[in-house]
Amino acid sequence: MKNERPGSRIGIAMERFSHWATRMSGSTLAFTLAVLTIVVWIITGPIFNFSDTWQLVINTGTTVVTFLMVFLIQRAQNKEALSLQLKLNEIVAALKGASNRLVDIEALSERELETLHSHYQRLAALSKAQHDLFSSHSVDEAERRHLRKSETAG
Repeated sequence: MKNERPGSRIGIAMERFSHWATRMSGSTLAFTLAVLTIVVWIITGPIFNFSDTWQLVINTGTTVVTFLMVFLIQRAQNKEALSLQLKLNEIVAALKGASNRLVDIEALSERELETLHSHYQRLAALSKAQHDLFSSHSVDEAERRHLRKSETAG
């Protein structure tokens, strides 16, 4: 069996299908079909005497659809998150004075993210103390400025 990389024929076909399915599942047509399915199921209840089989049909159908939608939604969310992260990386990389620590930040561990978070909390506190939220671009720069101000004031 061939490798199912995104560049393979199977990978490309799956990418196209999942993109199409993601678009279609969020459409008005998909919602309308779902509502019509439920209406038809309810209307057929008396015909089948509300039997166990009648209930099993809707339960099985919704379970299968839900199972598949979990993966489809996760795929769409992963793609959107990656796209957004790449856009943010480009902005950070392009801004003069921005901290390069933020480029590819999603690859950091939770502990590293918490450390960066505490750095930016300190930056916010230093900026607040300076009464100018826009004066510093990095924690290091803010700390140096704050130390210089403290030394000249004292």
